[in-house]
Amino acid sequence: MFEAVKQFGKLVRMITTGDPVERTRRLYQFMPPSFEFVERTTRYCNFGYWNDGVTSLDEAAEEMATKLADAAGIQSGDTVLDLGFGYGDQDFSWLRERQPKKIHGLNITPHQIEHARRRATTEGVADRVDFQQGSATDIPFPDNTFDRVVALESAFHFYPRSDFFKEAFRVLRPGGVLAVADVLPTADDVVRKELKSRALSWILISYDEANWYTADTYTKQLGDAGFEQTRVDSIRDRVWEQYRQFMVDRLASPSYKAKVSSTSYKGMVRNWSDQDLLKKELAGIDYVMAVAHKPAE
Repeated sequence: MFEAVKQFGKLVRMITTGDPVERTRRLYQFMPPSFEFVERTTRYCNFGYWNDGVTSLDEAAEEMATKLADAAGIQSGDTVLDLGFGYGDQDFSWLRERQPKKIHGLNITPHQIEHARRRATTEGVADRVDFQQGSATDIPFPDNTFDRVVALESAFHFYPRSDFFKEAFRVLRPGGVLAVADVLPTADDVVRKELKSRALSWILISYDEANWYTADTYTKQLGDAGFEQTRVDSIRDRVWEQYRQFMVDRLASPSYKAKVSSTSYKGMVRNWSDQDLLKKELAGIDYVMAVAHKPAE
């Protein structure tokens, strides 16, 4: 009973705050890692890119991180800025696989930053990665600092996203690349406030109306910020249905049920109960990989 009351209090505080930044911070503090990553081997916070035959969210999430790094062109010697890095799993993977000179990360959620810093120390890479608390719409770095700026499934939280685009342009070096894995509506007539599925409640809570627009507007805002060679490609056919099925299967797993509290499990089952409604509403949600270049001098 005490756990249920405590969680309800956190939920009320999260929903009622008028500050979009604080609302997002509270969203990511709401679910403790001990529950969120049950039966997981990573702490990736993305829906995953699901190649044929993939059944593990860890594998799919790693592939999404790889797709983003490919889109950005991260390579040996680069200086990279990762905005909204979660627990930093993608950054450690990129350090191993791509050998950038250094990765800087900004995040607004303290416990995620603390975890990433501890891991950097444990893995002996604290000199190659720097995790800080900070905002993607007020980046605390000078102009022309980075070769690549990336945001893995976080930019829809940035208030507003258009300011993030301008800041990313500012801190990129001439010829630098911005790459973003992001969530958008598929069409202008998809109304955010009319979404009813509990599984999509995060969109109502932490996705501000100012950021709710389609790929056409997204492309225009990138251009308005100064970017060229812009692409905003939908990859939704490798994301939503596969992730939905993964969640259905996970909730049906006796081993998963045995490892979480009864209160948490009942809440998850309730959130994922109306699959027909969820399928219908997911048809109106896009998932895109956006790439934009700062002109070379």
